[in-house]
Amino acid sequence: MRPKPVIAARVVPALLGAATLAALAGASGCARPGGPVRSATDGSSRHTASPAPAGSVDLAAWITSFTDRITQGGQYRIPAPGDRRAIADGVRFLLDGDHAAAERSLARAGYTVRTLVDRDGGREFAEIADATKDGETTRGWGRVYVDLHGPAHWSVQVPHPSADQRTEQLGIGLLRSSPGGVLILAGAHRAAGSSTESDGEEGSGPADVAHRSDSVFAAVSDALADRRLPAVQVHGFADSSLPDHDVVVSPGKGDAGLPAARRLASGLRKQQLRVCEVWQRYCGRLEGRTNVEGDHADAVGVPFLHVEHSRRVRMSDDLVAKAVRALTEVTRRWSAGRA
Repeated sequence: MRPKPVIAARVVPALLGAATLAALAGASGCARPGGPVRSATDGSSRHTASPAPAGSVDLAAWITSFTDRITQGGQYRIPAPGDRRAIADGVRFLLDGDHAAAERSLARAGYTVRTLVDRDGGREFAEIADATKDGETTRGWGRVYVDLHGPAHWSVQVPHPSADQRTEQLGIGLLRSSPGGVLILAGAHRAAGSSTESDGEEGSGPADVAHRSDSVFAAVSDALADRRLPAVQVHGFADSSLPDHDVVVSPGKGDAGLPAARRLASGLRKQQLRVCEVWQRYCGRLEGRTNVEGDHADAVGVPFLHVEHSRRVRMSDDLVAKAVRALTEVTRRWSAGRA
């Protein structure tokens, strides 16, 4: 039985769920960045303290305990424009180094930010999440995790946890293994609320954040794209949908991500994974051309990768680790400022 993480009192305890991926251990911890930062509110240059550590956790177990509670029967509420803006602004302020402004903005939407120290490596991550468990359960707006050991350079997006089973493990593994990452995690099953609301875009339900522009997930993703952060969005498909392939790699709607997509496909093949490249052939309904986050990335000319993983890959710790290694080749280049 896996032990529960020991968490300081300021962090709400959570029951641990599925087995986590010890094989995806991150890099060793680095000092938190310091120096003057520019405030997004008044334009002045000043020293801003980072959030004080709130607890030491196994980050993979901590996030998995959250995604394990996401079910198709769960609740979801479409956020108001002001709430979406407040959370996206809170993420912007945090990336600017202005923790106080981030807290004020997030509080307007009932969100908060805390610092978690990953026991595996000692790295610090900011967790942006609903301030209460009740709010998290009834609203389902999701969480954001930010690597605090340096500037943010890229994001990994997990729009369908639970529905695309274990895709959060790909996001967690990538966040741990490559510097400068931001993990954006949806907070509800993609089918949540579909029985009571039918105003989705392109036939999607209200909680299908990959196809809804009125979500916190899309607001944060767009804010990062506006900051020129490239993104990889991870999904899952049934083995029967494309039985001869393990992974489908797409640059989304545009071509800004094509060099990175080619590099990722090559890296996956080095890991002995079978890859369908959408610029080479038709890969079924798995090409990621209609995702709203990809649409926005294309509009601002920022690389966006849509990556589908078979169930065979997602249910194997070893194969998830191989997929993460290939993704890491791409994100490490992004962290170094290279396409």
